[in-house]
Amino acid sequence: MTVTFSDLHKESGLKALNDFLSGKSSISGDQLTKDDIKVYAAVLGEPSADLYPNASKWYGAISAKLAPSFPGKAVGVRIGGAAAESAAPAEVAAADDDDDLDLFGDETEEEKKAAEQREAAKATTKKKESGKSSVLLDVKPWDDETDMKKLEEAVRSVELPGLFWEASKLVAVGYGIKKLQIMLTIVDDLVSVDTMIEEILTVEPINEYVQSCDIAAFNKI
Repeated sequence: MTVTFSDLHKESGLKALNDFLSGKSSISGDQLTKDDIKVYAAVLGEPSADLYPNASKWYGAISAKLAPSFPGKAVGVRIGGAAAESAAPAEVAAADDDDDLDLFGDETEEEKKAAEQREAAKATTKKKESGKSSVLLDVKPWDDETDMKKLEEAVRSVELPGLFWEASKLVAVGYGIKKLQIMLTIVDDLVSVDTMIEEILTVEPINEYVQSCDIAAFNKI
């Protein structure tokens, strides 16, 4: 149920607020909520404790609650003239806009979940998609007696996330020796070709067939 307060800068408005707060500690129940903040902002100053005891007690409770959130020293301001007239009316709704400032931490589980989903969506939008590269490797055997079929099988046996082996061919290098030229595609953030060569392709057990491995071409896709 929506409660409407008006003329809170006038005696009539303060009296109505004081009467409404009779027997209550807050606008919308037993705890301070965003509704209290809206009404608090529309009241120009602390109501007289003699004339409006309920409103004065309520105003003081909110001021005490807000104080830790604003530790700076206030010099004091007054709102007057047309600004006061336009700022005075305040409509209090049970459901507020998502952008309302919540100083009391009374955020519901649904609101928390919605906020988390918004943040996750932003993170997904901002995250750049990882690039890919096309690589050509020259894989050389120890000698002309190396079984090149087993050499290629050993190379292709390497499986890594983001690594995709492609076409290959044998290329003569002289003295009856052939090298394996093999294409592969990698996801840049997942595979380091240099590391793969140093720690996998040129060490046991693959180095039984592979004497050396070099990057012949490297192109971003």
